[in-house]
Amino acid sequence: MLALGALLLVLLLAGCGEQPLLSEVSFSKDRITPNADGQDDVLVIRYRLARAADLSIYFLDEAGNRYVFRDRQPRAPTGEREPYSVYFSGIVDGYTLPGETFDGFTVTHRVLQDGVYTWVVEATEENGHTERVTGTLTIAEADTALPELRNFTVSPPLFTPNRDGISDRARMNVFVTKPYVSLRVYLVGEDGVRYHVGEDERSPARPGERGLHTFDYDAGVDQGADPPPDGTYTVWAEVQDAIGQRVVAASALTIQNGGVPRAYILNAEVEWSARSVALGETLWFTLTVENDSATPIRTSGPPPGTVYESDQNYATLGETIQSGVFRVGIHCENALINYPWRWAVGDESVLIKDEEGHLYLPPFTRAVVTGGIRFVSVEGKRNPQYCWAGLIHEDVEISSVNDRVDPVFLFIQVP
Repeated sequence: MLALGALLLVLLLAGCGEQPLLSEVSFSKDRITPNADGQDDVLVIRYRLARAADLSIYFLDEAGNRYVFRDRQPRAPTGEREPYSVYFSGIVDGYTLPGETFDGFTVTHRVLQDGVYTWVVEATEENGHTERVTGTLTIAEADTALPELRNFTVSPPLFTPNRDGISDRARMNVFVTKPYVSLRVYLVGEDGVRYHVGEDERSPARPGERGLHTFDYDAGVDQGADPPPDGTYTVWAEVQDAIGQRVVAASALTIQNGGVPRAYILNAEVEWSARSVALGETLWFTLTVENDSATPIRTSGPPPGTVYESDQNYATLGETIQSGVFRVGIHCENALINYPWRWAVGDESVLIKDEEGHLYLPPFTRAVVTGGIRFVSVEGKRNPQYCWAGLIHEDVEISSVNDRVDPVFLFIQVP
């Protein structure tokens, strides 16, 4: 009895018939000329699905080579809605022609070469049932020149974005062989997050032009933003031309010791030895520098405790300005240059050295700094004059909270 019931159900279903999985498949044109001239560059593909299926669209050349436009992409049933539709401009997944090789880049999307192709729209259900519809399409006058990316370089390969003046910036260079509509350079870490790099305003070629394009990357530190976490990143260059061909190139960049340095004169307080000194006497100061960041801050001599003659300056002691170095400075109104007397932000008891001998104040560390100026003459017309301290980030900035700190109104006694 059960067998008879099952047989009747099968016959009933067969009698009703099942709706075709794939129907109303059409290409709006049988010939396109993908060259971005605005005429016959694009066609529209339409189709209906009766049931959920994976949808593929591909093209076969006369030799049977397959070129993929859509590859097993899940689609819901069309139902009562309008048919699915998608624009096609001759661009398929990247491929190489016989005997063709690319050095240093990969083609991810490419236009079909001129010729006659068999197009295939194919739908496959979860149970493996597949239906397909075919037709022909002619490609003519295609702009087949690729926007090649040549000699994509990243330097230095080890990048330390922390404003210490050493490897603070990374530079990316790439030559594009044809005009383009978009060129992007970005970093991608293990977590998949992208960090975009802006093109340098001084790039030899203008945006969109064929030629050498340069990208300057500070990891956002110059704007006070935290850089990407330390680690090794893949750097991608990606270009797309007017018809949609896309080429990518990759390199690597390691970020190390990255971070925004934040240092202060603690409590904006300076201990001065006197408010009046005679010629030949020394004005002493004592203050505390705090590195209030997770980034080591670079410094250089002379060391705390150094006494300057008032007619000397850091350069006369052989300690010229070094980009990215932090130093404590003292300035008086009659001084001929800005902060002529400068000291390291700590001594050997707190500073650490890197492999190249550069000195750093470690993260979240305080250091007491002392020094003196022995006044051997009075320059300028002001006496008394204001003197004050500052924390200088050389060739970078003297932040407002570290400039003109705790002024003293100093009188120099002249016999």
